[in-house]
Amino acid sequence: MSFRIFADITAPATTLKLLREITEGHHLLLPSKPAASVLHKADPDPLLYTADIAFGQPDPEALVNAHQLKWIHVSSSSITRYDNPGIRSLMAERNVIVTNSASVYAEACAEHALAFMMAQSRQLITALRTRVAGGEPEWHALRGGSVPLRGQSVLIIGYGAIGKRLTELLGPFDMKIVAYRRNVRGDEGVPVIDETQLAFTLKKGVDHIINILPESASTHHFFDAARFAGIRSGAVFYNIGRGSTVNQDALCDALRSGGLEAAWLDVTDPEPLPDDHPLYMLPNCFVTPHVAGGHLAESVTLVRHFQENLNRFVREQPLLDRVM
Repeated sequence: MSFRIFADITAPATTLKLLREITEGHHLLLPSKPAASVLHKADPDPLLYTADIAFGQPDPEALVNAHQLKWIHVSSSSITRYDNPGIRSLMAERNVIVTNSASVYAEACAEHALAFMMAQSRQLITALRTRVAGGEPEWHALRGGSVPLRGQSVLIIGYGAIGKRLTELLGPFDMKIVAYRRNVRGDEGVPVIDETQLAFTLKKGVDHIINILPESASTHHFFDAARFAGIRSGAVFYNIGRGSTVNQDALCDALRSGGLEAAWLDVTDPEPLPDDHPLYMLPNCFVTPHVAGGHLAESVTLVRHFQENLNRFVREQPLLDRVM
């Protein structure tokens, strides 16, 4: 069976060659102006209206007129552009399957979170900036202040593919891991709490709070002043989800007051932050520029993931990373 496949991904020529190879036998439709990256949606393109399958970041508003679509494969882990009642209703009404690329980015994001945790544990930022002889007070402070991860507690907020992989990576450290998610599935493999238990868990105290929440109306400023005030003093906060899930003024206050020991952020709102933003001025806040999901040959991994789902779609098998 042959399908018309609209693909608006931006990729090197070698990856586009691979895309052509894996879609051989189908009709590949490439827009003249694809999305700049997985973080950007593409401009509307009339080719979408003739497609059976869309791969990339198709314009949400244009989906209304894409009557032939049977399946959309989003080229990012986030589906924020499509996660609204209007799109969900339209997809359900037309029986359109929607998948994302969570599996593509789970490994890199989990490793980035682990790197943050290791850097915090070993005080790497301070250590790399410190040049003293052994035996000096600063030397003793660095050695004595490095707290091993083993046996510490972790709360993962928004437990999906990234959280699951991070849990696996943390296995050798014998940490106490608890997950928070709105809809408990039962296959998480770690204790799971919901909204009714979250405040108590934060107040009781955890050493590391890892935010992997997606952007949506229900998660906007999920971490606000009240939420930060309810965290027992001394926790470290990490955000590799979306910047909009955090009230950054409240985060600044929590870091200044000592309510939080430190924060490690890969996402902010906006991105990038202005050079004079208060978060940059805090000695206990560390920011990377939304690179957690990046990895060598990322575009190839993305296309290979689409290939696996395309093969499944042709064979009428369940698709990976289905979200609608």
